[in-house]
This record gives sequence, C-alpha cells and structure tokens, in this order.
Amino acid sequence: MSGPSRPLDPSRHPVRRDLADVRLAEYVFAPHYAAPLPMVVIAPTPLRAGPEEEAAILATLAVGEIFEALDFAHGKAWGVAGGRPGYVPRDALATKEAR
Repeated sequence: MSGPSRPLDPSRHPVRRDLADVRLAEYVFAPHYAAPLPMVVIAPTPLRAGPEEEAAILATLAVGEIFEALDFAHGKAWGVAGGRPGYVPRDALATKEAR
C-alpha cells in the first residue's frame, strides 16, 4: 500500500473499523484483513446491515447462493453476498465442501 488509504463506504465495501476484506488491502488500512471463505446458503435468510435482529434487511439470500464469509461471532457471519456486505445467521450457511 502506498499513500493514504481512501475512505470506502461500508455499505458497499466489506470494510469495518476492525476488519477488511484482504482484496481491499491496497485501498484501505485496517487493523486486520481476512480472506473470504466461500460458503453456501442452505436456508433462505436475510442479509442484514448489522448483527442485531432489528438491523435493516438489505436482501434475502436464497438457497444455493454464495456468501463470502470474513468473520464469525456470536452466531452471525459477516461477509459479502452479491457484492453487498452484511450479516447472516451462521446456521444458514455451510462450507462448499459440506454440500
């Protein structure tokens, strides 16, 4: 990375204050980076703006869609689906190998 990092919109890019998608490393500084883990949606589930159950629903993910997980905590996964970052319940996902 050279020069200052650019502010990226967290509603459009997988970047948080503590973690960013490693594919964005040349554009933004973060304390930690994660490589996406491709997972498969195994039950229809909402993609939410935050980890809380009350967080806005950004989309509904269908069975078979790919979710690129970047972080797991408290029963939720944070990552990207269809180019949009968000949170989903961990139990709505399976590793691609487990299919």
